[in-house]
Amino acid sequence: MKSIMWFARFSWDAWQQWPGACELAGARVYRSEDGAEGCAYWMQDDRPAGLAAGVSLVQLKPLLVVPGASTGADAPWHYIVATDVLPEHEADFNAWYEQEHLPGLAAVPGTVAAARYASVDGTGPRYHACYDLADRAAFNSPAWLAVRGTPWSARVRPSFRNTLRTMYRRVA
Repeated sequence: MKSIMWFARFSWDAWQQWPGACELAGARVYRSEDGAEGCAYWMQDDRPAGLAAGVSLVQLKPLLVVPGASTGADAPWHYIVATDVLPEHEADFNAWYEQEHLPGLAAVPGTVAAARYASVDGTGPRYHACYDLADRAAFNSPAWLAVRGTPWSARVRPSFRNTLRTMYRRVA
């Protein structure tokens, strides 16, 4: 499993004005479908310096990475769900993600990989799940919706708090 990495969420204008952005070796950069927002992942031991206004930074620790049904395919699409969960539902939430939800979405045709992380430093929701997709149509396909529509999903989802869901397209 990959080691701890950095994740930044930003307005697209902020990314363009962040002087340190071009120095992030190996960064994977994505832009939201509406073009207003972006995100990036990269490996770096130390906290990046000189953040621009409008850039939120989080250090992520991997919890679970699952190869997808389309492992090995190019993945230009990247879907993120970042959320907190009510403390009294955290055990059920974590079990649902590990046993049903993440493996189920990874198995959907068009999913290249599914991964789940915990925030260990920075601002934003505590949990971060992401899905690399070979085809935008995989998202909200009948198979995808079947995984999202289980009884366990219906029980867990009301305990989400501060949830951010965004579809991105890779730019670098």
